[in-house]
Amino acid sequence: MGNVAVVGCGYWGKNLVRNFAELGALHTICDTQEDRLEHFRSTYPGVRTTRDLSEVISDDEIQALVVATPAETHYQIAREAILAKKDVFVEKPLSLRVEDGRELVELSSREGRILMVGHVLEYHAAVVKLKELVDAGELGKINYIHSTRLNLGKFRAEENILWSFAPHDISIILLLLNEMPTQVSAHGGAYLNREIADVTMTTMTFASGVRSHIFVSWLHPYKEQKLVIVGDKKMAVFDDVAPTDKLLLYSHRIDWIGRMPVPRKEDAEPVPVAGAEPLRAECQHFLDCIETRQRPRTDGTNGLRVLEILDGCQRSLERSGTVLSLGKDVFFAHPSACIDEGCEVGEGTRIWHHTHVTGGARIGKGCSIGQNVYVGKNVRIGDHVKVQNNVSVFEGVTLEDYVFCGPSMVFTNVFNPRSRISRKNEFRPTLVKTGATIGASATIICGHTIGEYAFVGAGSVVTTDVPPYGLVYGNPARIQGWMCECGVEIKFRKGQATCQVCGKTYRKDQNRISPT
Repeated sequence: MGNVAVVGCGYWGKNLVRNFAELGALHTICDTQEDRLEHFRSTYPGVRTTRDLSEVISDDEIQALVVATPAETHYQIAREAILAKKDVFVEKPLSLRVEDGRELVELSSREGRILMVGHVLEYHAAVVKLKELVDAGELGKINYIHSTRLNLGKFRAEENILWSFAPHDISIILLLLNEMPTQVSAHGGAYLNREIADVTMTTMTFASGVRSHIFVSWLHPYKEQKLVIVGDKKMAVFDDVAPTDKLLLYSHRIDWIGRMPVPRKEDAEPVPVAGAEPLRAECQHFLDCIETRQRPRTDGTNGLRVLEILDGCQRSLERSGTVLSLGKDVFFAHPSACIDEGCEVGEGTRIWHHTHVTGGARIGKGCSIGQNVYVGKNVRIGDHVKVQNNVSVFEGVTLEDYVFCGPSMVFTNVFNPRSRISRKNEFRPTLVKTGATIGASATIICGHTIGEYAFVGAGSVVTTDVPPYGLVYGNPARIQGWMCECGVEIKFRKGQATCQVCGKTYRKDQNRISPT
């Protein structure tokens, strides 16, 4: 058995402590609250306790960490543990950001570490049996899945009901269907705290034609945890709150009489399942994976899929239930932003308040588009571009990768505008090349190129091309010096320069600068 440390032993963590202790694998309990640790010292006198996470991370005797802390801390703790060559079992969700979850999956693979996510219901005997029935074709073609997870409390301040309850249902649905949804949407309401949804209804649409609904609430007068699967042969109900007969099959059928559907109802058929505690099975599976180095059933990739769906649902929730296509709409847009049909926005890009992206525009991945920005028709913006507040990127402008546009800077696209004369067919293109910076309130007259890693000073008016690495400012802007790729001015002596900050070296041939 591995030497396991449980980090966080509150509401759910205490159950993990109990199970790993009973399995003989518990080495250390780590928590920030001394009263909790005092309780566990008396319950498990042979187990070490500490409030210092760094102690646990650096302890070579500890093979694995079980992370049951608040969701906002999952990424950082799991990352530190993996880098310390420890296996990790992290409670759901894997993290709160898709980018962080993806990093954990890649990091665990690179370091050869086990990464498992606590989707405990996938270890429930009734769910395991239900999966066998679906795979065997007992229910026929699956048409529809409906899941409810309702209770009065436990209210959370760090995450909404979607992130707290829905991961369980999403993980089961993905397990049963063995496919990712193509589209998701979510509606909800916040009644106790204006910023935190208490009730949500999520819809997932799959390429196979299956639709699913997930209704979750911590403002319900009774507790319910029920999953209904409707197939064209049989229907199944998994009721986790039921004291017995948690899995039922219904052989209902529909006959067509006189071209009208007539339901034929049958009595429920209980399906026998083992009564083992799902959490015990999950903990044992983690220990088995530590020993055999096998891939967990609910590995990091599994957790990342659930995280991607949660992220899509959250963005839909923030946009009043807008239907989002997974794999295509993997960006964040503030609810006040207007994203027109027919535009493309890359993964990880964030678009803020009152910004308008028009149809035909294409924005790359990892960009930050600030408040009150306008991105015009057919504009091309590369990867990792930062456009600060109050900037209009008009049609005809192209921004390559890693460009920085300072607040309130101005692009033009017509050289001699008149209100009474349309000159839309006379747009002059402007190209801002990789790594260039345009300072706040600068104006770029159309028809020019800003070279790679050039630097345009704040308030300048650019009326000619700017060479690569050129530092320009003034009205009109003129060459005042040269800039390193890191954004620090460099000085040439006999045609050679070395950046005093990053150490990059450059060669100058007349007004052509190139790195060496």
